[in-house]
Amino acid sequence: MTDKQTAFKTASETVRPIPWAQPTFCGNEQRYASEAIASTWISGGHFVDRFESEFAKYSGNRYAITASNGTTAIHMALLALSVGPGDEVVVPGFAFMAAANVTLHLGAKPVFTEVDPETWCMTAKDAERCLSPRAKAIVPVHTYGNVCAMDAIIALAKERSIAVVEDAAEAFASRYKGRQAGSMSELGTFSFQATKTITTGEGGMVVTDSSDLAGRLRLFRSHGMLHRRYWHEVPGHNFRLTNLQAAMGCAQLENLEQTIRERRRVYTCYQRCLANVPGVVMQQYNSDVEPVVWAIAARLDPQAFPRGRDAVMRELQTAGIETRNGFYAASLMTHLYDCPRLPVCESLSRNVISLPTFPALTDAQIKTVCTKLKGLSA
Repeated sequence: MTDKQTAFKTASETVRPIPWAQPTFCGNEQRYASEAIASTWISGGHFVDRFESEFAKYSGNRYAITASNGTTAIHMALLALSVGPGDEVVVPGFAFMAAANVTLHLGAKPVFTEVDPETWCMTAKDAERCLSPRAKAIVPVHTYGNVCAMDAIIALAKERSIAVVEDAAEAFASRYKGRQAGSMSELGTFSFQATKTITTGEGGMVVTDSSDLAGRLRLFRSHGMLHRRYWHEVPGHNFRLTNLQAAMGCAQLENLEQTIRERRRVYTCYQRCLANVPGVVMQQYNSDVEPVVWAIAARLDPQAFPRGRDAVMRELQTAGIETRNGFYAASLMTHLYDCPRLPVCESLSRNVISLPTFPALTDAQIKTVCTKLKGLSA
């Protein structure tokens, strides 16, 4: 076992009970953060430039522009596309709602699609049903590390002259037909929040191949100032990532391949342990997808778990195992969204459970989680 593997293992084995997620630091995070502090460049600086350059190289895009978090990355992307009042943005009804909420902040309308009942992702067929002449963008969300079937979505968008913004916050390093999640459309967005595949605490990124869009992203990111200090070209925001955070991001990228290997080990172990558990159906991945799973999730069959998903979560919590429920369907949040009933999304909302997932999680801990879950079935 290498020193890095030992660091991954021992970090987890000292944690009891079993958390839903925990970050792993086994590289140059502290060293680079100290260098950033010593440089006195703690807002912008060398590590921001380096992080953007290395991320662009990994994603295969010409430009990568840092953001303060994954939500502001989406905000920047929609601003760069001039989304505003009267426009519609098509988003999945089962997913984290960052894109929908940003759309509302821009005065536009989120229009919600159903999702595939097995992959839990938007499809082109789902999106096409929701398109109107007011549609300005489609935002496929690569939920839990899965990747939407992008070829069909991109073809649909080109046919209708609509932009695509990939929300790859949960799918960094996953691939679709050999291409990086987030890299296949006009704009792709990422999150580096504390639980994500790589983390800067908070933080985000937007990637693009368009020099025009890259310029607009940078403009909106930093107060709308371009050539003259305090002269605002547009009403911009402060969506900048700090040099301290970027330093951590550079260190995390250095250990990315180890992180990917450990996450794939975790996923494979869960697959093996849950394969024959009645009433537990894991999220499915199409053959075109090479996932780096952010969160292991499964749908619980109500017949096998008649007390319901929430009761199962409470029992697991009592046993020292932290879990999370699936995302709430947009159609259930009637106080916020104008959304028709979405039966598939609502069923997933009631029955999906997300299990502990992080690189340092041991096989023994995974077996403990799965054994306890199996014991709660009818």
